[in-house]
Amino acid sequence: MKISIFAFAALMTAGLMAAGDSGRPVTFVGHELVMAALGGKSHSETLVKATDLLVMGAYRAQNGQVEVHDKETDVFYIVEGEATLITGGKMLGGKVTSPGQWRGTSIEGGEAHHMEKGDVMVIPAGIPHWFKSVPHTVSYFVVKVLKP
Repeated sequence: MKISIFAFAALMTAGLMAAGDSGRPVTFVGHELVMAALGGKSHSETLVKATDLLVMGAYRAQNGQVEVHDKETDVFYIVEGEATLITGGKMLGGKVTSPGQWRGTSIEGGEAHHMEKGDVMVIPAGIPHWFKSVPHTVSYFVVKVLKP
């Protein structure tokens, strides 16, 4: 688990550097909240929220919907489990669910990525992505770098 925490700390640092220095205070998130977010008690849990950055812990036991974020770059870090993530291509059945957020039913084309513990994926804003297959479960951190 120490390697996972180290990798998460590196990921957070990269996300904060990408987001720029906003003069915000240091943020600490206790292990109880982190473990709850990763342990299947909820689909996702926001751990840190700022105007230009969002950090979440997430857990999936099944596939999801296609997502496209107009102004959010997603950085995923897989802590446990595995999943097949499709990126790129064309979102089918897309609908706006909130400002700048799209959800769809599938992706035409795109590239399949088998992700497992320790893998990191950076998905720039505007790129369709989809957890198409989750054979068992997958726990992961998401760092969202928000464009103005």
